[in-house]
Amino acid sequence: MSVSEKKYHDKFLYELTTRLGKVKGTRWLRFLTVTLLFILFVIWIGNPWLLLIWLLLFDIYLTQFIPWSWWKKKKGVTRTFMAWVDAIVYALVLVYIIFAFIGQNYKIPSSSLEKSLLVGDYLWVSKVIYGPRVPQTPLHFPLAQHTLPILNTKSYIDNPQLAYHRLPGLRSVERGDIVVFNFPQGDTVLSAFPTEDYYMILNSLTASGVKNAREFVKNNPGKFGNIIVRPVDRRENYVKRCVGLPGEFISMSNDTIFINGKMIPEPENVQYNYIIPVKGAISADKWKELGVRLEDAGPEPLKNEYTGFQFYSVPLTSKMKKIVETWPEVTDKLVKETESGMFMTGGVFPLGNDYGWSRSTTTPFWIPKRGATLHLTLNNLPVYRRAIETYEGNDVKVDGNGKIFINGKQTDYYTFKFDYYWMMGDNRDRSLDSRYWGFVPEDQIVGSPMFVIASFDEERALTEKGKIRTDRIFINANPDKEKFKK
Repeated sequence: MSVSEKKYHDKFLYELTTRLGKVKGTRWLRFLTVTLLFILFVIWIGNPWLLLIWLLLFDIYLTQFIPWSWWKKKKGVTRTFMAWVDAIVYALVLVYIIFAFIGQNYKIPSSSLEKSLLVGDYLWVSKVIYGPRVPQTPLHFPLAQHTLPILNTKSYIDNPQLAYHRLPGLRSVERGDIVVFNFPQGDTVLSAFPTEDYYMILNSLTASGVKNAREFVKNNPGKFGNIIVRPVDRRENYVKRCVGLPGEFISMSNDTIFINGKMIPEPENVQYNYIIPVKGAISADKWKELGVRLEDAGPEPLKNEYTGFQFYSVPLTSKMKKIVETWPEVTDKLVKETESGMFMTGGVFPLGNDYGWSRSTTTPFWIPKRGATLHLTLNNLPVYRRAIETYEGNDVKVDGNGKIFINGKQTDYYTFKFDYYWMMGDNRDRSLDSRYWGFVPEDQIVGSPMFVIASFDEERALTEKGKIRTDRIFINANPDKEKFKK
């Protein structure tokens, strides 16, 4: 060590010991508490490189070589402004950590889980239960999923992108769990139709005779808008009930779900759409009293233009159905929409393939399991291709002789990297779920709702009775779960 280096070294040690000597005992206590919590957090994360952040904590709490609190010596507007900035930054960091690793609030936006969960329910979703994902898109604004309100711009920065890693949780996903997850087909979105399924739009265009739907959409931005690609953890959040687990065989027959050939129970409040023949309109108040959303019932009954037959197509629980059957406006028996022959029930997963499946009936098929190997055939490839190609990042091709190639290598077998789940809504005939877009991979699981924080009926005025559903505040978000353990 040279003389100049020794002098610098001695000066630094003197400055360090002087600063540490001035630190009060209460600040040491706060520093040691934060250090302990931080070390436990790093152990949980499993990434020792994060320990480098401890040096910042050491400086913030003890040495303050970086003048973190320079603004406290100022007066007037500067001090006031920086005090607010300091408080907001601390709050955002705390919210980021809580939302990323502990849990977050979630609003039910659609009726797909009614009457188990209602539109307007605000839920507390636990991320600890299945183990939180380490943020794959770490640079994001914690209060927005993918778009900043008002500004209408992305709420995240695409890079860096981290590999999928889930921390230890309390348990894995179980049958009957209500699960919040990132929409598997939400990787691509059209700006003109931000809430629509991009792949269903492509399938609809193909069915209408468009030869290359992708190119057609790309070449018509005036109609479809820009094509937006979103990372896994910045896609829309969906909430459904898990009915099929990794490694199981699942099938449906007239709305009854079978797992490995055995019928599984239905949630108590499961709903099906019924055709309700009527002689006239049913009042909005009557639908409200029954618990049917006006959005679902519609302002007037539907009418067959040839026969004059008037009817409603409304989702009902078995209890609600019995009540409706007694109404004087009803002229005949109620029939399930799927059994009426009046509506199309196809267009289901896998899109563009004809297995003869409908939203109420499928033949048995296997749900992929991590580490399990599947014998691939041209017949079953459409069911598993998106999982292999999109979710697990492989290139899949089929040559003119019907041979399957994965990453350029001909093979008839594939071993899955992820566990997959089959998710469905309790409002069976008005739920966009796995029947339409297939499996949910484990890397897109967010968490499970624990309780309802608050609940508001969005179809009632602010001053109208029943606007705030006081009977739902702090109730269990999944009372039907025990039924699936029997």
